[in-house]
Amino acid sequence: MTCWLSRLEPLSRTSPCNRCQDTPEIPDDLAAYAYLLGLYLGDGYIISKPRQHYLMITCTASWPGLVDAAEDAMRKVLPEPSISRLQRAGCVDVKSYTKHWVCLLPQHGPGKKHERTIALEPWQQEIVDAHPWGFIRGLIHSDGCRITNWTTRLVAGERKRYEYPRYFFTNKSDDIRKLFTNALDKFGVQWTTLARGSDPFNISIARKASVALMDAHVGPKH
Repeated sequence: MTCWLSRLEPLSRTSPCNRCQDTPEIPDDLAAYAYLLGLYLGDGYIISKPRQHYLMITCTASWPGLVDAAEDAMRKVLPEPSISRLQRAGCVDVKSYTKHWVCLLPQHGPGKKHERTIALEPWQQEIVDAHPWGFIRGLIHSDGCRITNWTTRLVAGERKRYEYPRYFFTNKSDDIRKLFTNALDKFGVQWTTLARGSDPFNISIARKASVALMDAHVGPKH
């Protein structure tokens, strides 16, 4: 009887996470990552504990396009994990289940974001520098809005109503607001800080040329 022995090569155990490779790499879809990073810094958080690992982005239910965009960005950054949507009163939670989100979003940590330091890793900053509008769009889609303000002015002796659009970004974290305004500065977008009492939580963009830039690259939620 002849016995044939053959060597079986081990199956590849390549991690689905770019950061968990032997040599850590950046995500494949940089534009999607920049947008998702903005969403996470605004309305996202990560649960990471035994048998429970997921990234969740909370979106207002009245903007289904935003819900779709959040899920699409998650799938492009990490295609393998399962994703679910949980409908709650007035909002939709988009969840992606994997332990690897803590590798890709190292800003995760104990406590609220505005009560701890938020700083980008060098590899994240490179992505934001390469795709700043995606990052800005993610921040606006999470903690920002486009509204129409109005005022009155005298025209030929008659007081008339005048409407104009503006963008707001509101976040309690000094670090996150600074990341936002640094990205705006790259394009010469003019912004001002508006305080709630003594708290400078609001960034306003109201100059016509700057609003036009934001409309071209960000636009209102939908």
